[in-house]
Amino acid sequence: MSVSPPLAGVRAVVFDAYGTLFDVMAPTARLAGRLGPDAGTLGAIWRQKQLEYAWLRSLMGHYTDFWSVTGEALDFAMADLGLDDPDLRGTLLDLYFSLDAYPEVAEALDQLRSAGLVTAILSNGSPDMLGAAVDHAGLAPLLDRTLSVHPAGVFKPDPRTYRVAVDALGLPAEAIGFVSSNGWDVAGAAAFGFRVVWLNRFGKTQERLPAGPAAVIDDLSGLPALVTA
Repeated sequence: MSVSPPLAGVRAVVFDAYGTLFDVMAPTARLAGRLGPDAGTLGAIWRQKQLEYAWLRSLMGHYTDFWSVTGEALDFAMADLGLDDPDLRGTLLDLYFSLDAYPEVAEALDQLRSAGLVTAILSNGSPDMLGAAVDHAGLAPLLDRTLSVHPAGVFKPDPRTYRVAVDALGLPAEAIGFVSSNGWDVAGAAAFGFRVVWLNRFGKTQERLPAGPAAVIDDLSGLPALVTA
């Protein structure tokens, strides 16, 4: 008896951006020679605070664009490590506009497009951040839409953010596959009604939240088989 793949029948595949398509540790990695042993720690604190500030601003009703959140998170991370260097801060923020895509991303997107699926990004990132990252990685020809949560005025995993993709693509939630490397985003998207794949790049433990993924992969090369028969 044949078994349908977990995302059979979806008409679009929507991706989170940061940590899913783009390597958020690239800026500190590129400056590893300058940062020395602080490089990995700075990158980790910066990312954690970026997420925490987005969630907390959503809960407090104090939304601002993700670029501002990214700067605030970097300010905390640098202060936490005792780094007082405005030039370093500016260089790190500039590098966020040219993040590296993971090596298998372009091939996976190409295969999905060849199978007739719509491809899109849905990210907390502000439109200018996302546009720059997509252009730098050369992914624009492989994406039908690059969507920011900015019009919703709140960050993921608020349900209003996932509604942005439904409205933009003109498809019901159940016809959209959603891929994220972030467990909290996976849970939020699944609770909304998307058919979700967790891209567990880093061998993380699955979150204990009310909704979870339909499938788990460790890189995007395994994605096309989950969508197409």
